[in-house]
Amino acid sequence: MRALRLLVMVPLLAGLATTGSRAWADAALLMEEPFGNFGSFNPTGHAAVYLDRVCAETPVRLRLCAPNEDGVVISRYHKVGGYDWIAIPLVPYLYAVDHVEDIPATADLALETSLRDQYRREHLLDIVPNTTTAEAHGEPPPGDWIQLVGASYDRKIYGFQIETTREQDERFIALFNDRRNVAGFNLVYRNCADFSRNLINVYYPHAVRRNFLVDLGITTPKQVARSLTKYAHRHPGLDFSTFIIPQVPGTIPRSHPIRGVVESVVKSKKYVVPLAILNPQLTAGLAIAYFTDGRFRIPKGTEKVLLPDQDDDKQPTASPAAE
Repeated sequence: MRALRLLVMVPLLAGLATTGSRAWADAALLMEEPFGNFGSFNPTGHAAVYLDRVCAETPVRLRLCAPNEDGVVISRYHKVGGYDWIAIPLVPYLYAVDHVEDIPATADLALETSLRDQYRREHLLDIVPNTTTAEAHGEPPPGDWIQLVGASYDRKIYGFQIETTREQDERFIALFNDRRNVAGFNLVYRNCADFSRNLINVYYPHAVRRNFLVDLGITTPKQVARSLTKYAHRHPGLDFSTFIIPQVPGTIPRSHPIRGVVESVVKSKKYVVPLAILNPQLTAGLAIAYFTDGRFRIPKGTEKVLLPDQDDDKQPTASPAAE
């Protein structure tokens, strides 16, 4: 029964409710913490962009949203359907369900896996099809497609929102619908953070740049956030704010702190100690680079929200699921 399978979000919503009346506007970089074994090895995390007036006609074709639609999260993925980018509606992207009232208050790995595969079977079979008999009979397929939905079960997410106009959204939609959408992921020079950097620069040219000092020229989610924040500070007339989407409580392991390239070396004993022994001058240079231009923290007092597109006093409220 649905009521037994899913717990409503009332306790979490109550904990996240804050006072205020400002609306979360229009485009938001999502800087997502790393998780799992790969996240321990590569702590740079994931980057995506949320657009609240852009919706998905299909996961690979965009349109303007109709009233009461929540927008999409767009990102670049590794070997998912042969596409370079995929757009997923906000609530499924974060929680792998279609409706806010179906978001579980807690989650374990079994529930996470079930919700993701259920959403895939209902909405994403054209991109992530069943390719084996086991998958056709209920086994979820392997692969990075799991990053398309349910991100908040695995990660804490930091948002950096900046205003856009309808005209900018229309131009973006026309541009991306007209482009070839063919996979070209590369971890070093064509990764998810590169995609987010280029997307934001469609709205605000040259707003986000690489940092050859603290990230060795590799675009990282933290650098995109740092660069966008600096751009907003240089343009105080723009509406800019931050928010945090907490990782869903439960038994799923917590995500790891997000770091840049040089920061990963400087803050990790397993890297910095051997490097300091082998090349103390290089180690000192990396440390100077990090302390000069590599430190970046989320502003104190940043609000925790369930969804980033609602007025603080209009965050969705859940009602008990029907039995």
